[in-house]
Parts: sequence; structure tokens; C-alpha cells
Amino acid sequence: MTSQQRQRFIIGQVVWMLLGILSLTLLEALSLELFFVISLIGFLVIVELTAPFAVTPHWRRRLRWIILLGLIGFGYIVIRRVLAILPEGVL
Repeated sequence: MTSQQRQRFIIGQVVWMLLGILSLTLLEALSLELFFVISLIGFLVIVELTAPFAVTPHWRRRLRWIILLGLIGFGYIVIRRVLAILPEGVL
């Protein structure tokens, strides 16, 4: 049963990422940063939508580390964007 849940989780993430690439391409806004943010948002949504009620399988416990790395990457992107917006000499 858990392999079926894991497969459903992976398929959902791959579909989300493909739709993200397609959407960004159609909007002519495809960049690595935007793709990363859209993929992270999709990952967090899929993690919550597929969360079991009673028992957490072992493979889902490892998702915490992926979420942590994703949030660190997101923080890095936000800091870079803020520093790019700020005028010279503010920091």
C-alpha cells in the first residue's frame, strides 16, 4: 500500500512540475528561480494533500529534510531578490 501512495505522490509532483514549466514557458517567464519556487509550492501542497491520518510511513519522515532544504533555498532566493531591489549603499 505504501508503494502505491509513494508512486501517487511522485506522479503528482512530476505533473505539477511539468505544468509549472509549461505555464512559465507560455507566460515567457521561465527562469530557474521561478521554477524552483513553483515546484516548492507544489511539493508542500502535495505533501499536505497526501498526508495520512493515522500512521506516517518511514519514507514520509524523510520529506522533512527535503522541505527544510527547499525552505533554505527559498530564503536564499528571497534575500538575493531583496538585495537586488535595495539601492546601493543601504547595507
